[in-house]
Amino acid sequence: MDMKLLAVVAALTVVIYAPPTQAKPISLVERCYCRSTVNNLPRGYIRELRFIHTPNCPFQVIAKLKTNKEVCVNPEIRWLQQYLKNAINKMKKSKQDN
Repeated sequence: MDMKLLAVVAALTVVIYAPPTQAKPISLVERCYCRSTVNNLPRGYIRELRFIHTPNCPFQVIAKLKTNKEVCVNPEIRWLQQYLKNAINKMKKSKQDN
């Protein structure tokens, strides 16, 4: 009986005095931000775009709308593809000028 009590006290002591970890559980780390995407979002509604690329998720595009709402945009939308192509060309051109 005393050994069980001693074991419980020892276990509680380890749990109480163990340093807390900063790591997130695996289920939260590997969760993708965008679970569904919008296919028909006019450019005029968008205030800013954010691009997220994580190892376990596909390329994700988050649009902050003028109403401050955030939605995930399908990266295959034609205007978004053209926007990305123009941005890449602009970056290449600025590197060549330097």
